[in-house]
Amino acid sequence: MTLKTVVLTLIEMSPTPTAPPTGIDPGGLANFLRAFFAPLFLVVVSVVALFFLFTREITRFVQFLILAVAIGVIFYVPNIIEVTARAIAGALGVK
Repeated sequence: MTLKTVVLTLIEMSPTPTAPPTGIDPGGLANFLRAFFAPLFLVVVSVVALFFLFTREITRFVQFLILAVAIGVIFYVPNIIEVTARAIAGALGVK
């Protein structure tokens, strides 16, 4: 009786086979792009910001900081890349 219960429980807990996903996976692509470019972006922003600070070009530093924040939003806000990719794909007629 106990062995039967254990076997039935294991059968119920085993994952059921599912069909592989079809089509383009924009979420996976977005995660890859975010993981690849975000650290590179931070390094470049840091180096350029330090350059502007050491040369005492405060106006260019502020302009660069505003641009860096705008570009950083693209990398760090969830679903921005996916929404943009879907919009571009929809405009091109790709489903």
